[in-house]
Amino acid sequence: MGARWNSFPLEITYEVFGWIAFFSWSIGFYPQVLLNFRRKSVVGLNFDFVVLNLTKHTSYLIYNATLHFSSAVQQQYREKYGFNEMIPVAANDVAFSTHAVLLTAFTLFQIFIYERGNQKVSKVSLAIVSVVWIAAAICVFIALPSQSWLWLISVFNTIQVVMTVIKYIPQAVMNFCRKSTDGFSIGNILLDFLGGVTNYGQMAVQSIDQDSWVNFYGNIGKTLISLVSIFFDLLFMVQHYVLYPGKKATPLLPTLDEPSKEALLKVSDEQSSSDKA
Repeated sequence: MGARWNSFPLEITYEVFGWIAFFSWSIGFYPQVLLNFRRKSVVGLNFDFVVLNLTKHTSYLIYNATLHFSSAVQQQYREKYGFNEMIPVAANDVAFSTHAVLLTAFTLFQIFIYERGNQKVSKVSLAIVSVVWIAAAICVFIALPSQSWLWLISVFNTIQVVMTVIKYIPQAVMNFCRKSTDGFSIGNILLDFLGGVTNYGQMAVQSIDQDSWVNFYGNIGKTLISLVSIFFDLLFMVQHYVLYPGKKATPLLPTLDEPSKEALLKVSDEQSSSDKA
C-alpha cells in the first residue's frame, strides 16, 4: 500500500502548485507558436533548440507516463526507495509532457512551412538525436530479460535531463551572435520560469508532508530540469531585457533575412563543391 498525505491543506497546496506549473509550462509554448504564425517566419528561433527539445519532451513523456500508470514500475520504485514513499510523478506531469510533445512537433512543422532565411538544422544536432535514440533502443533490449523497467525509464529520465542542458545552448549562442532576441519569444521564457519555481514548490510541499526528501533524488530528473531551466530562463531574461533590449537582429549571413525555404540540413562547402564536381 502506498503512502498517504498527512495534511489535507498540504495536499491541496501540492495540487495547486502542480497545476500552476502545468499551465505555465503548457501555455508557455504558445507565445512562440503565435509569434511564428503572426510573422509567417521562424527567423530568430534556433532550429536545433526545437529538434533537441522534441527528443527531450518525448523522453520525459515516456518516463512520466510509465511511472504514473504502470503498477509494475511503481512496485520497483517502492522496492528501491521504500514502500512508504509516494510516487513522485503526478497527473499534471503526464498532462504537461503529452502537451509538450504535441506543441513542439507543431513548432517543428512551422519551421518547414514558414520563412527561415538561411537558418538550418545542424548536422551536430541530428547526430546527437540519432545517437540518443539508438542508445535508448539498445537499453530497451538490455532491460527486457530482467524486466528492469525502473532502470529503463531512469535512462529516459537521464536523456531528458541531458537534452534539457544541451537544448538551450544553441539559442543562447544565436542570441549572442545576432546581438538580439528578435524572433525568440520572451513570453515562453517568463512562463517557463514560473513553471520551474512552482515545480520546486510542489516537490517541497510533498517532502514537508512526508518528512522525507526522497522525492527530490528519487525523481532527480524533475529536480535537475527545473534547476537547468531556471538558470537558462534567467540568462534569456538578461539577454532580452538588459543586453539586447529592443534590438533588431544583426544578420549572421548576408541573406539571413531573405525569404527562404531551402533544405533544412546544413551541408559543408566542401561537400557542395564535391557534389558539383
